[in-house]
Amino acid sequence: MKTLFSTLMAISLAAPLAAQETIVAASETDDAETVELIAEPSLAIMDAAEVDLSEFLWLKRPVVVFADTDADPRFAEQLELLLDRPEELLERDVVIITDTDPAAESAIRTKLRPRGFQLTLIGKDGGVKLRKPFPWDIRELTRVIDKTPLRQQEIRESAGE
Repeated sequence: MKTLFSTLMAISLAAPLAAQETIVAASETDDAETVELIAEPSLAIMDAAEVDLSEFLWLKRPVVVFADTDADPRFAEQLELLLDRPEELLERDVVIITDTDPAAESAIRTKLRPRGFQLTLIGKDGGVKLRKPFPWDIRELTRVIDKTPLRQQEIRESAGE
């Protein structure tokens, strides 16, 4: 029997940081067929045992979701909330990292030292921006991200384009 966690992982396109979903669009010009590949980024969900936080430095904002088991209802609720509106997280360069095995003592768990369920937002600078012992929705999470100086700079730069 599959757990809710493994089902959500499969649905969410669990993949490495650079993974992308590919869409193929074809159009006919004269007698030749032109095929254009358009890559759309997908929200990455990774296992804490397989990643190192330093690989995201200045590139992504990791959201780490801890629980003592993947059967924790808060863990399932948090993943559902995160996957509800992935476009808002992608816009803010968010990747999701999960850790539901305290016995494995991942480097991320050792560094962040959660107690039971914990949601942790890490900035692109590597600093912890938020720790919550209960699930948070996208709206609350994006507000915290949008208030950081680096995100404010990103918004100004994108408005100037």
